[in-house]
Amino acid sequence: MLRIYHVTGTRGTRVIWLCEELGVEYQVEKIDFSPAYRRSPEWRALNPVGKVPVMSDANGTLFESGAMVQYLLDRNTPNTLQPDRSAADYGLYLQWFWFAEATLARPLGEIVNHGRAFPDEQKIVPVVEEMAARAVDCLQAVADHVQGKRFILGDTFTAADIMLGYSIMLAEMLIPDQIPQNLLPYWQNLQSRPALQIARAA
Repeated sequence: MLRIYHVTGTRGTRVIWLCEELGVEYQVEKIDFSPAYRRSPEWRALNPVGKVPVMSDANGTLFESGAMVQYLLDRNTPNTLQPDRSAADYGLYLQWFWFAEATLARPLGEIVNHGRAFPDEQKIVPVVEEMAARAVDCLQAVADHVQGKRFILGDTFTAADIMLGYSIMLAEMLIPDQIPQNLLPYWQNLQSRPALQIARAA
């Protein structure tokens, strides 16, 4: 059985969402998100940097959400959630798939890390504002690309939308008043998917 070690609202959402879209059976293992548990030898044996999620199956354990998504896509073919490598839009698909975590989620993650490292009274406000501004630039890039489209590649929903959808969800949690208005129709399209609704509740 595929096991996903997860905390509500974290990147395991991507993996659960994908499993629901693909019809892959899985089991969610809720973990203690306290700093003490995440520093414990028990958890570090699964994730050496103490983060979530972790995914395991008969082939081993993974602790990077993008790798989990790609692994599940490759293990459950054929499917319509990634273009064929010979398709004209395959490169565009890869760009947005990786942009979601490597570029968009990075400044959002720094806002989270800054909040963990410094109490409210010690936060360096310009640092947080700069990270928020970088995230807004990324959100606007997505918004501009999806104008007139249902999904990032047009009318076809793909795993790039799953990767992006989680990062937009994170932005909504951290900088809710700064989401570009022209991104909202795309985000609403993603939120209407039953698979995401299940993943968010997991």
